[in-house]
Amino acid sequence: MIHVFNYLSSSLGKTDESANISLAKQIVSAEDNEAIKELIQLLQSKNKRIQHDCIKVLYEIGYLSPIMIAAYYLDFITLLTSKDNRLQWGAMTALDAILLLQHEAIFPLLPQLIAIAEQGSVITRDKCIAILIKYLSLEHEDVFPLLHEQLLKCPPNQLPMYAEQALKVVPRQYKTDLSKMLTKRLDGVEKESKKTRIRKIIKKLQE
Repeated sequence: MIHVFNYLSSSLGKTDESANISLAKQIVSAEDNEAIKELIQLLQSKNKRIQHDCIKVLYEIGYLSPIMIAAYYLDFITLLTSKDNRLQWGAMTALDAILLLQHEAIFPLLPQLIAIAEQGSVITRDKCIAILIKYLSLEHEDVFPLLHEQLLKCPPNQLPMYAEQALKVVPRQYKTDLSKMLTKRLDGVEKESKKTRIRKIIKKLQE
């Protein structure tokens, strides 16, 4: 078993994330589930740097092998209410990484995730949108109204990226609604490059 505490960036005196990323790769390579348990326990540390390191390692593991952290989805849900912004968006990132494996369990919690994303950082919102997109990729068409509402309210800077993601999964019956909403939001987008991206999406929706 890898004693993860000794290999965290903060334990090694490093100021970047390289050690945390390396640790995640080692844990996945060794299929060390005990190490993951230690990471989950260390999320309760009173040392913020240790907490931040652990959530980083956990979602990096999620990128590489989501099944290894999927069972801990409730721990990530709990972290979403943290006042620590790094833990909050890190938890949403981890949930996004395991969504395809835990979509049935997480589905009833979507209103909670969305409420947190609306009050959270840009990254928290980005990952929440990614979660909604994944549900639509799973043909959860009932999720589209939730995504539509987020696109209606999101900051103009994020709108083109979110709309591009939505275009890939929008159910046919909602294409007209999405096109109309994006058309209405165009005037509120200042940068011409972003307007151009949105116009391209509208054109594709209308084809």
